[in-house]
Amino acid sequence: MGTTTTTTSLDAGGEDRVMAAAQQIVKSLNTAKEVREDMLLIFSSFDNRLSNITNLIKKDSDSTGVRFDAAEKVILRWDSSSSNPDTSCHSLPWEDSPHEAAEYLSAVDEILKLVVDVSIRSDNEIMDRAEAAVQLAMSRLEDEFRLILIRNTVPLDAEGLYCSIRRVSLSFAVNEGEIDEEFESFGEVDSVRGCFHDRGASLGDDLCVDLINADAVVELKEIADRMIRSGYEKECVQTYSNVRRDALDEYLVILGVEKLSIEEVQKIEWKALDEKMKKWILAIKITVRVLLSGEKRLCDQIFNGFDSIKEICFSETAKGCVMQLLNFGEAVAIGKRSSEKLFRILDMYDVLADALLDLEMMITDEFLCSEAKGVLSGLGEAAKGTFVEFENAVKSEASKKPMQNGEIHPLTRYVMNYVKLLVDYSKTLNLLLESDEDEEDDGLQSEDSELETTTPFAKRLLLLISSLESNLEEKSKLYEDGALHCIFLMNNILYIVQKVKDSELGKLLGDNWVRKRRGQVRQYATNYLRACWMKALYCLKDEGIGGSSNNASKVTLKERFKNFNAFFEEIYRIQTGWKVPDPQLREELRISISEKVIPAYRSFMGRFGSQLESGRNSGKYIKYTPEDLENYLLDLFEGSPLILHHMRRKNS
Repeated sequence: MGTTTTTTSLDAGGEDRVMAAAQQIVKSLNTAKEVREDMLLIFSSFDNRLSNITNLIKKDSDSTGVRFDAAEKVILRWDSSSSNPDTSCHSLPWEDSPHEAAEYLSAVDEILKLVVDVSIRSDNEIMDRAEAAVQLAMSRLEDEFRLILIRNTVPLDAEGLYCSIRRVSLSFAVNEGEIDEEFESFGEVDSVRGCFHDRGASLGDDLCVDLINADAVVELKEIADRMIRSGYEKECVQTYSNVRRDALDEYLVILGVEKLSIEEVQKIEWKALDEKMKKWILAIKITVRVLLSGEKRLCDQIFNGFDSIKEICFSETAKGCVMQLLNFGEAVAIGKRSSEKLFRILDMYDVLADALLDLEMMITDEFLCSEAKGVLSGLGEAAKGTFVEFENAVKSEASKKPMQNGEIHPLTRYVMNYVKLLVDYSKTLNLLLESDEDEEDDGLQSEDSELETTTPFAKRLLLLISSLESNLEEKSKLYEDGALHCIFLMNNILYIVQKVKDSELGKLLGDNWVRKRRGQVRQYATNYLRACWMKALYCLKDEGIGGSSNNASKVTLKERFKNFNAFFEEIYRIQTGWKVPDPQLREELRISISEKVIPAYRSFMGRFGSQLESGRNSGKYIKYTPEDLENYLLDLFEGSPLILHHMRRKNS
């Protein structure tokens, strides 16, 4: 009995294996369903173990048909419920029930699984129905894909982003009237008066925002997977790219970036253009570091497992907004060059150079990267050209109206504040000016030898300031008064020195350069004393008086005191109106005058004053004590003309 049971069990197992082998052979022939069934029936006539094959064929066929019918029914049900075009967007599976949405996706999966089955593929009727069902399902999924993308797009919180940005630089404070309104010959200097040049903002490395609600990402991936598996990747990519491209356009609007043609940009007045350039700079940072980074992450999540598709999808999505930003950059690069634009252009160059590194890592589109590099190169050339324009403007500025009180010329203030700001861009300017370095070397021969090995930007700065000094020397010749000529040069050279010394300019130009200019200031002070006070001091000399201090000619003494008083009063009247803004220089000049004049006056008065004091009207000649003169000297160089009305007269 045991042997019989074992034999029966083996026969049953053998029968299963034979049956499976027969089915596999026929299936592999990829023939029509009817032909396969006929072949299996023929096999059964050769081996009694295949006697049950007719029932199995019918059972398998019935099972496949049932599964297909059920799946098709689900797809058709949702299609019929969405047949009204006015309501179709509001009655899709995901809008009604997550459970029904899952049922719909399962139905799609079932049909996709069945259509790869050879037994189905050979049945033309079922294949036609399957293709129709898949086409219908893909149309519905495409609509749903679009709807989920639109409804779950997260609005850009620009204000929140701005709050997340760390302010890193406020510079170029041209305040306290540093640019004179009358200084119209030197470009559009009024445009930067009394304002800051804001270098923009820096984004934190960890700044990250969700562009699509996180819960929707899973649903989007499920739909994308089915569409791609069904061969509808083109429709999927197009739908995704269109929706996200529109979203990025909206984000740019929120960031203040308008769609402008190159011609429109070039017609914008500078003040308005400056605002647009600032917004562009911020938009580049946010677009690349936040928006495109978020789009890249979103593509990676939704199209995970489909590398080529996600690359195409991201490039198509990003291209529109990137090209819009690049077009503005190109318009600025080829626009009219003027000195006030340089800082914004350098800002644009820097931010695009940084963004390009991120773009090249994110975008595989060579055209887009090439366009960005082209705009970057154009901005670099624009910056160099604008810097040259500024250099030429400094050389050629030829205003013939002298500063009435010998004060600092507006050109000096403008140029030094300008170059002080340029130091912030040393790294960029060294890179841009490096190719022009050889052309400028000849101009440095007369300058400090220590600068021969310095940076390209430092050399250009040296040439620029040398041009300014030469221009100031020419302007000083407009003064007929030699003393005022010296005051003017002292004020301006000292201002230059202070701007250099109190900033990074000092490191670029070196201590020796600063010492040389300080020496010039001291020399001009000596020249001032010689030009202004020599005549007054000559009145206090003994030569020509005749006799000793006891029997000197009273007529000559009266003339000497009278002339000295006249010289002093004239100097006082004029030079109280002269302006020396620097308090230390003003004090040093007064001390220098006092050291020359007061001892000489005290000595002369001590030797000869007694001969006049005993006579009538002595106060007419000896008007001032040494202390009076010392006090009056404190009024010089304040910029407010005064007259000595209340003269101290001595009684005879």
